[in-house]
Amino acid sequence: WTAAPFFANAKGPLAADFRGLVWDADGEFRLNRAAAMQNWAVFRDGVGNHYSFSEAQKAQAQANYAKAVEQYDWVLAENATDLEEYALGRARIAKLETEAQEKAVRDGVASLGGQRDTIRREWKQKAAPALAQIDSIWANYEADQNALATGQQAEASPYYRLVRPRTERIDTSVIDRFVPYFDIAIGLCLLLGFFTPLAALAAAGFLGSVFLSQFPPTTGPGSSNYQLIECMACLVLAATGSGRFAGLDYFLHLIVRKTWGGQAPQS
Repeated sequence: WTAAPFFANAKGPLAADFRGLVWDADGEFRLNRAAAMQNWAVFRDGVGNHYSFSEAQKAQAQANYAKAVEQYDWVLAENATDLEEYALGRARIAKLETEAQEKAVRDGVASLGGQRDTIRREWKQKAAPALAQIDSIWANYEADQNALATGQQAEASPYYRLVRPRTERIDTSVIDRFVPYFDIAIGLCLLLGFFTPLAALAAAGFLGSVFLSQFPPTTGPGSSNYQLIECMACLVLAATGSGRFAGLDYFLHLIVRKTWGGQAPQS
């Protein structure tokens, strides 16, 4: 699971902020040959140390590295024309996003705002095939290097991940690891009535961010936004003592009152 498509398709005034949460959103890192080779070389050496490869395994790891570089160069050559147009369009997209006056005019006029989205979408499509192929190379390279480990080596050491360097302080390379566990934890807390106000506020914040990523909502029959409705419901749960009547919070408050509750004053 990844949140990248959700953030990449954000719209509205906060769209740029949400798109910035996508790892390597504009493909600049993946299209940097020197950076890719450096990361793959570090991973090659790291996986060898992790599994304590023999010399024969290290030689095969080097062969996998050379194969990945060869595939990478082929992708760049095969998509050279589109990637050149993509690089030339980067300045235009940056101007649309950062030039305050032009951005305000386009945001204020629906047709111009749609035109900006169309320009960005067409620009993204130039590099999309190459980036998809490069992503496959990264994934296959990780799998191939781990596959070199013998059964005994694999049992002794866990799977070795190819960690992609962050392109922002917080991006999907970090978010993707925690959001599933966050959702499960918050869902269980609300289901069992445990720390209900805190869990409800966390859920409301999460659902509110989903709503803001698609703001303003569309008009018509589909204008009702269920994330906003659920966000409001979570705020109601946080403002009431629901967990204290039909959940584990009842027992938690009972223990707190018995342990730290003040004694009744003597007459």
